[in-house]
Amino acid sequence: MVTLIKEEIGTHNNETVWKYTWRTLSGFSLSAITYGAIVQSIKVPDKNGITADVVLGFDDLQGYQTRNTPYLGAAVGRCANRIGGAKFTIDDVHYTLAKNVGQDHLHGGIVGFDKANWKSVIDGTKVIFSHFSKDGDEGYPGDLVINITYEVKDDDTFHVEFQSTTTKKTVVNMTNHSYFNLAGHEYGAQELYNHVFVINADKITETTSESIPTGRFLEVGGTPFDFRAAKKLGDVINRADNLFDDNFCVSTYGNKGLNFVSRVVHPSSGRFLEVYSDQPGVQFYTSNFLPSPSEAALVGKDGVGYRKHGAFCLETQNFPDAVHHTNFPRAVLYPGEVYKHSVVYKFGAEKSHEPVVFVS
Repeated sequence: MVTLIKEEIGTHNNETVWKYTWRTLSGFSLSAITYGAIVQSIKVPDKNGITADVVLGFDDLQGYQTRNTPYLGAAVGRCANRIGGAKFTIDDVHYTLAKNVGQDHLHGGIVGFDKANWKSVIDGTKVIFSHFSKDGDEGYPGDLVINITYEVKDDDTFHVEFQSTTTKKTVVNMTNHSYFNLAGHEYGAQELYNHVFVINADKITETTSESIPTGRFLEVGGTPFDFRAAKKLGDVINRADNLFDDNFCVSTYGNKGLNFVSRVVHPSSGRFLEVYSDQPGVQFYTSNFLPSPSEAALVGKDGVGYRKHGAFCLETQNFPDAVHHTNFPRAVLYPGEVYKHSVVYKFGAEKSHEPVVFVS
């Protein structure tokens, strides 16, 4: 049995911001707020029944309004990831977008969907978040209507459904940008390196030094990007550079329905996350641009200082910059079409009677 409660947590632009919390009989819970359609908290029991919050975030609304440049937990759009040169052309019409990462456009621009307070309605144990993005927002053409449905089910799965329609041809590629650490949000890089990953991808999209796709693909075999068999992150990550922040091409994309994307396990706690999606790609990101150890930490929930390599993201998506590459899946939404994107996050714990020990 799933319970759902709603509470007021503040205001944004004189509108009420609501928080929704789902709970299941296992002790699993998930909280999301209308500001940014942000997933604020996901609490998962470990193999001994000890619950920890496994996503990075802030305790209060103000944290998201003033400090959330990393998009912690947010719904991002219109277009997740990068658009090279912050511009594109549709039907010989040139559109210039907001530049918010060098000369490029990232995650919808300066005021993207992560900074909107979404309307919301409850439908049983589902919450439907709605937003209207007017023609010209951040440079994008067309009035866009977006609905995102969040639902937690009895089996501790979190279901997300994105849908949108437009009045003009436009670019749409949405995702959720939750940062996970299955040891608990407070444990940082030391425990993240102990996570074991499988990613269902035999190639990645090659990128420039500015993370803009070249249009070519790189086979993962024989490289640190090969997670087709389970690998401990600490064995393959270069702790001094920016691995990983790459689009992995889901090998089974094109099969009807949801495809297996990834499985991640934190062995000490037994907690695992499985991701299933109908999208062609997934951005695997290891929080490279959170503050380094020599910098002041980003202070999050419970006063925890978040730093580089303190969490991972699995952002299901179309390929980045797809509007510029005819060999990528189409990123342009036409009037009369419905953009759809489904993703399921399954949480659980591999059962064991071994004690849980962390070294901080």
